[in-house]
Amino acid sequence: MMTQIGDTEFKSESYTTLHINVSNSVATVSLDNAPVNALSGKMMKELQQLLKDLSEDVLIKVIVFDSKNPDFFIAHVDINILNEKDVLDELGHEAAEGLNIFQNLGEVLRNQPQVTIVKLKGIARGGGAEFVTAADMSFVSLEKGKISQCEALMGIIPGGGATQYLSSKMPRGRVLEIILGSDLFDAETAERYGWINRAIKDSEIDGFVSRLAENIASLPEGVVHTLKAVLPPERFTSGFKTENDGWARLAFASKAGEIMSLAMQNGAQTIEGELKIEEMLRRLV
Repeated sequence: MMTQIGDTEFKSESYTTLHINVSNSVATVSLDNAPVNALSGKMMKELQQLLKDLSEDVLIKVIVFDSKNPDFFIAHVDINILNEKDVLDELGHEAAEGLNIFQNLGEVLRNQPQVTIVKLKGIARGGGAEFVTAADMSFVSLEKGKISQCEALMGIIPGGGATQYLSSKMPRGRVLEIILGSDLFDAETAERYGWINRAIKDSEIDGFVSRLAENIASLPEGVVHTLKAVLPPERFTSGFKTENDGWARLAFASKAGEIMSLAMQNGAQTIEGELKIEEMLRRLV
């Protein structure tokens, strides 16, 4: 089945981890990769393809990302992602020079011509937290939204842009606390740190994000495009290289592999295990 989004046609059945709905020049993209929305190679490929499709559509002004899963936005990068060799090779070939595949996803999102908004009502960790931070705006449920860069507990550091994105939003001390502390942050604290735009009551967040997105989409022609050109995303070329080098040294070390293997044996990427994965990982370190 062909689906029409503005001026763009694409095969809707080709997206198996994403659901797309368009209304009033706002595209809502709902993430759906059971059981915990782990960021697999397939999901990364589909996100990048959809962002490319939407970037060519002049009728779409705003893209809102949410989740079909009430507990998880994106749990983290899929621990089994190395098994998707063909997809990873394809993502690596498509990545911009100087970026690894995880950094490239964040940069595609940050350079999207439309305004991008994350509505976070569950948990976003690791690569999921990096996706949230890369969006133009993020709004988080006060009662249900949580965010974490928990990579240190797996024996690595963030490798998808977090070190650079967070450093542009808050003081160094808070970045160190977030990454080395590896705690799950509540929405109120994340707002206070400058990590997100706002923490909003769960009963109000849907209406707030819908109104904001529709108000932006209804602005006179040229306003969104011009403002995004006037306020371009900060460039982190050298920082991305340093981040990737540090991440790669740790990611392919035996200790990281051992922790990730034990994590899978102890319930990682199951709903029950992921709800309290920080506690489980601390027992394994």
